[in-house]
Amino acid sequence: MTVQHQLYSHPIDEINTKERVARLFSRSIKKDSKLFALNLTLSMIDLTTLEGKDSPGKVKQLCYKAAHLHDQYPDLPNVAAICVYPTMVPIAKKALTGTNINIASVATSFPSGMADLQSKLDEVKSVVDAGANEIDMVISRGRFLRGDYNYVSDEIAQVKDACGDAHLKVILETGELVTLDNVRLASDIAMEADADFIKTSTGKVSPAATPPVVLTMLEAIRDFETKTGKKIGMKPAGGIGTAKQAIQYLVMVKETLGEDWLSPDLFRFGASSLANDVLMQIVKQSTGQYQSKDYFSVD
Repeated sequence: MTVQHQLYSHPIDEINTKERVARLFSRSIKKDSKLFALNLTLSMIDLTTLEGKDSPGKVKQLCYKAAHLHDQYPDLPNVAAICVYPTMVPIAKKALTGTNINIASVATSFPSGMADLQSKLDEVKSVVDAGANEIDMVISRGRFLRGDYNYVSDEIAQVKDACGDAHLKVILETGELVTLDNVRLASDIAMEADADFIKTSTGKVSPAATPPVVLTMLEAIRDFETKTGKKIGMKPAGGIGTAKQAIQYLVMVKETLGEDWLSPDLFRFGASSLANDVLMQIVKQSTGQYQSKDYFSVD
């Protein structure tokens, strides 16, 4: 039996999906719940720097700021992880010694995924050996769009094996998958191949994380958990820069998957600037006054 016959085959109703998103995003959050959601959002952020100009100094600074987001507010949670290129993993590991912040690294020829399988596996093993405990891989979108689903599945499974004890987040690059049906199928393939998380995008392709795409992926996770009893994590990435957007996604998560997923163990935000706005909003909720966004710079 081929992969495509094992997986979800009902077409996605895009109009209904967009209408459900609109209903969920219209929910209002009261003050106490909002402060809880803001703190939760902060704890779910994979603080990311993935630029060609990244340097050891920039990564050290990012790690320091992640561990000391606001020393005046010691009860604030840390971000979930720092996400960097493979060559920067040793820098991050050293800088984050003594913290509980995870080290994530993109791999498998990020962001294109255009490399042979052995090179991808070697890269994954190398970054795990260097200290990464989370791997964000990209699928071979060209293979997927040609219908070579078994190749995509086998590649994910082999990368998962190469990860050892590190968690695997599988990036679908949904902006290149074109349709919600493709997003659903790619989600199912990744989960069947033993991904720990499914992730929307690299942040290098537009559109990145869109609400209909995220809802489609959450519903795939819901159905997979119903079928197998296994909980898969979700990570929207790219284009989420405000606390308001993040909270809207948390509402969607709770309504679709339930409270178990309201944890950094099962939900993350891939972001570089989101933490700034979240911190500003936390202080606003606590004191009634805004601080300058530069005061909380973490990028």
